[in-house]
Amino acid sequence: MGGGGGGGNQPDARASVVLVSLDGFRYDYLDRYPSPNLHRIIAQGVRAPLVPVFLTKTFPNHYSIVTGLYPPNHGVVDNTMYDPGFDAIFRINDTLAVRDSRWWGGEPLWVTAEKQGQVAAAFFWPGSEAEIAGVRPHYWVRYDSRVPNRTRVGQVLDWLTLSAGAPRFVTLYMSDVDGAGHDSGPANPAVAAAILRVDSAMGLLLDGIAQGGLGRSVNVIVVSDHGMSKTSADSVMALDDYMALDLLARTSGGNPAYGLWPKPGMEDSVYAALHGKHPRVQVWRRDEIPIRFHYRRHRRIPPILALADAGWSIAARRRDVVEHPERFNGGTHGYDDTLAVMRAIFLAQGPAFRSGYLAPAFRNIHVYHLISNVLGLTPAPNDGSADSTAAMLRPSGAR
Repeated sequence: MGGGGGGGNQPDARASVVLVSLDGFRYDYLDRYPSPNLHRIIAQGVRAPLVPVFLTKTFPNHYSIVTGLYPPNHGVVDNTMYDPGFDAIFRINDTLAVRDSRWWGGEPLWVTAEKQGQVAAAFFWPGSEAEIAGVRPHYWVRYDSRVPNRTRVGQVLDWLTLSAGAPRFVTLYMSDVDGAGHDSGPANPAVAAAILRVDSAMGLLLDGIAQGGLGRSVNVIVVSDHGMSKTSADSVMALDDYMALDLLARTSGGNPAYGLWPKPGMEDSVYAALHGKHPRVQVWRRDEIPIRFHYRRHRRIPPILALADAGWSIAARRRDVVEHPERFNGGTHGYDDTLAVMRAIFLAQGPAFRSGYLAPAFRNIHVYHLISNVLGLTPAPNDGSADSTAAMLRPSGAR
């Protein structure tokens, strides 16, 4: 893993960063659907395609963005995962698990900031509700999807304008686009409407920063965690078409990347039943998962992984597809991280960043190092590098 120094640019001592996640915002949405406030950032700052980590799911990618680590190195390997070490299951809607520090490895940015004397705040972000390495953000909010985006932005602006104790690092999360993509598919007008909602919230944030006189110190970085692929109930592989489900002790993950945990002595039987049997689904033992995925070295990664091609789904039972086709019509993510439909966004604007700069695609593990650099923090050990994003930054004398 990398780590160490933050790069050649000297950060402004007053610099702060607001890191915004627009969950499920596919890279090409910026060119397909109106988003005037996001395009304000593009015109005044930096735009780049952001390459997610595998699995292209919400929690692994959000946590890789803030730790600079591939999932096996921070432990959040899926939205739903099983840990054989303490025989427990993590689900993203399980509030007790989400707040349990044993699931969260690595050092997220709010911990890095707080440990080095900077105040951090989180208006939602995977991991921010747990005490990690004995630290939480100074300000944090329990996740509640019902909180309006306007309220979220208002609280972030209130934090930034505190006369004492204002945070230097802030996270902000909005899920509208992901929800619309899942329900309707990426080409549906519902996605365009969701983009306008989050874009309006971004306008409130940008205007509030300007009106509060914060433009000379606040940098806004907008990311997404993954893209979205259209799916159909006509394109589903059902596990029970090929094997008896009672060969499995449990499953983890889910469509389109199914983690299979065979009962003792049944691994060879499960593998033989599935491997090479469906032309649109690849099946690997853990130690056969392609090295390029960086997805082998953790006990939470299943003994057998089944991964569908983009546009395809995996179901446990054929009956589920027949009785509930709506579950497979719409969109999903979790596919190969190199696919264009999984590509995410990176936008940045502020005194640390160049203006009107289109950067090449880069992996999201480099965002941790970039933000550490802007804030003048010494990064914890991580898998990213400062060199991958250095060209985005203005020379220190030009800020």
